[in-house]
Amino acid sequence: MEPRRNEIDEMIVHEKMQAALEYQNEAWADGMADGIEPEIIAEAAFALAMRETIRIHGEHGAEAVLDALKARLLAGEFSPERQLQ
Repeated sequence: MEPRRNEIDEMIVHEKMQAALEYQNEAWADGMADGIEPEIIAEAAFALAMRETIRIHGEHGAEAVLDALKARLLAGEFSPERQLQ
């Protein structure tokens, strides 16, 4: 049985997300190697992400993204102790 179009699209997005995370990890490691504190790298990453999100979706869209991220945060999705299955 062939995967449906929607499943293929989801797999593509997942693969792109994995690649994007690898790029972010490399940039993070480069910043740390240059002596930049992790909290400064994190704040800079958030600021850039918010600017781009506002550019793409506008302020109301960015607020919706923040609301979704807050829900995921409160659910423990970003916790370093979270066990991935």
